[in-house]
Amino acid sequence: MPNPLKKLPFVLPLWSLLSPLVAVALLLLLGGAALSGLLIALVSLCLIAAVLAAVHHAEVVAHRVGEPYGSLVLAVAVTIIEVALIVSLMLAGGESANALARDTVFSAIMIVCNGVVGLCILVGGMRHRVLAFRIEGTSPTLAVLAALSTLTLVLPAFTTSTRGPTFSQSQLMFAGVVSLVLYAAFVFVQAVRHRDYFLPAEGVDDHHAHAAPPGNKIALASLALLMVCLVGVVGLAKLLAPSIENAVRAIGAPSALVGVIVALLVLAPETLAAVRAAMHNRLQTSLNLALGSGLASIGLTIPAVAVLSLFFPHALVLGLEPVSMVLLLLTFVVGTLTLGAGRATVLQGAVHLVLFAVFLFLAVVP
Repeated sequence: MPNPLKKLPFVLPLWSLLSPLVAVALLLLLGGAALSGLLIALVSLCLIAAVLAAVHHAEVVAHRVGEPYGSLVLAVAVTIIEVALIVSLMLAGGESANALARDTVFSAIMIVCNGVVGLCILVGGMRHRVLAFRIEGTSPTLAVLAALSTLTLVLPAFTTSTRGPTFSQSQLMFAGVVSLVLYAAFVFVQAVRHRDYFLPAEGVDDHHAHAAPPGNKIALASLALLMVCLVGVVGLAKLLAPSIENAVRAIGAPSALVGVIVALLVLAPETLAAVRAAMHNRLQTSLNLALGSGLASIGLTIPAVAVLSLFFPHALVLGLEPVSMVLLLLTFVVGTLTLGAGRATVLQGAVHLVLFAVFLFLAVVP
């Protein structure tokens, strides 16, 4: 008689195999061609499919290696390709794009700290009433994120070695080194020294624990397909960039809105993965994804653009405008109150989502 408790083998669904391949094939087929209305719709559809496939493969990898390694893999992979997208757009845009890195990194912070965190708490709170997480992992991560954000996005507006919201070359190199050191320290604490701080809180039912984990071959295949998905997502987002820039100019919005849209597209896989984790009462995993993405965005982007700025013919604008500084300060104050309790309800989620709505509104109407 067959054992009813025997776990079935893990199988990747067909759509998750085809979506990344179709996205990359479309990317290679179109190259740098200008997109018409029909092509814009097709590229957008393939982009959404690639995002969904990326979320699926990220969850497969996370299921195999466990938390917090799965969140770390997705955050680092997304950010590395995000850096490539930022650099390529800056090189193509010339001096008009010298603030793109600042706008994209700031947007990423606001998206993950307010949009993703708020949405996860709201969705999870509506389903599970009260969500638990570990203060030992979230509060120090937010502290590192606040320090990095201030050093790289606020301080350049007040330094006097150069005119304008920029760093001198030596200051930029120092900021890059500091960012890399702090991010490396965070990864060491998360993955090695205090891994237990980033696991789901005690008493939280993790549905992954009851499902058969994928084998090594499946996990490696998902990791490879995850990379293909992310290449497809970023490549298709870059194809859509000219259409996005034209739309931004058409509505009379500031150019900083392009950085917001780029960050929204690039962070889409992590956002969906975080929301799905919150729906299954795994808010700690959601916070690992959100805050880890913000840290990776600064900790990897700033060192990369610091080195590449040596070859840029124009200064790199990093300092935020006063309105953005106020939003950043308010975000970290509210985030500290939210993540310092160990529990969250829909109220905290609503507050963060309101801050995110304010950020989006001011990006269009400064």
